[in-house]
Amino acid sequence: MPAAIETVAVLAFDGISPFHLSVPCMVFGEDRTETGQPRFRLRVCASEPGVLQTSAGFALTVQHGLEAMRQAQIVVVPAWGDARPPAPPALIGALQAAHRRGATIVGLCVGAFVLAEAGLLDGRPATTHWNFADAFGRQYPKVRLQPEVLYVDDGDVLTSAGTAAGIDCCLHVLRVRYGAEAANRAARRMVVAPHRQGGQAQYIQQPVPSACEHDRLAPLLEWLGRHLHQPHTLDELAKRSLMSRRNFTRRFLESTGTTVGQWLQNQRLALAQQLLETTQRPVERVATDAGFGSAVSLRKHFLAAFQISPTAYRQQFSQADAGV
Repeated sequence: MPAAIETVAVLAFDGISPFHLSVPCMVFGEDRTETGQPRFRLRVCASEPGVLQTSAGFALTVQHGLEAMRQAQIVVVPAWGDARPPAPPALIGALQAAHRRGATIVGLCVGAFVLAEAGLLDGRPATTHWNFADAFGRQYPKVRLQPEVLYVDDGDVLTSAGTAAGIDCCLHVLRVRYGAEAANRAARRMVVAPHRQGGQAQYIQQPVPSACEHDRLAPLLEWLGRHLHQPHTLDELAKRSLMSRRNFTRRFLESTGTTVGQWLQNQRLALAQQLLETTQRPVERVATDAGFGSAVSLRKHFLAAFQISPTAYRQQFSQADAGV
């Protein structure tokens, strides 16, 4: 089980984006147990500590050098600016040393480039911001790039897609180490979803729906969220939305970035996760309550989405919750 207080080292550098730096600081730096005690010891570090300029035009002072990584259980590399020079050898060496002694290494957004430069992603799956995926693939052909996902957890090394996906990735690290409730509390504090379904492909060149189209579907999506256990047909949903089947299908895709069937499956998977994490209902009951009908169907879709069975998923998070 994780130590009572884990050290998280977050890399800063000249020209860093304040948003990307703030993501791990908010997830790990402000997390508390039920007793109010900090769960993590946060250390912002730099290759050369001191005053650093941000991309937003203001400066910040970093007190710790790369030695902060030596005792860290988690090391986070935020988005490395696309116009920045390659990571310095001292940083590469510090990351490699941290990885060798068993630290979890996290590369957020373009920070995946630094992990790849250190050789930590060779032969492993990883992701990065979609806009830099082609360049990443050309520069690091040994990495099994997965540009369509929000983040990749390969055990001791994790990478995320762009911007908000960094929040998803950090919340996932918190969830794996300390359970669903800890991640949910952090998500509520940040006013974000504790777990998003889908990949970053939905954010690439998607048409922006008008406000009236979004508002028109909002009541339906809210209603569907309360009735995921029931079967639904396109004709039924189109009728409820006062649209033709063809028009409803087109509007739904424009508004959500996905099909009705895929949206329902994603929502049902998210509900199944929640029920497995927070209840002791039998898997058969979880399958029924989440709208999969049978444990066999739930297992099939759960394995395809998360590469783990519902039973193993529950065991993992019940073990994590026991350490809170």
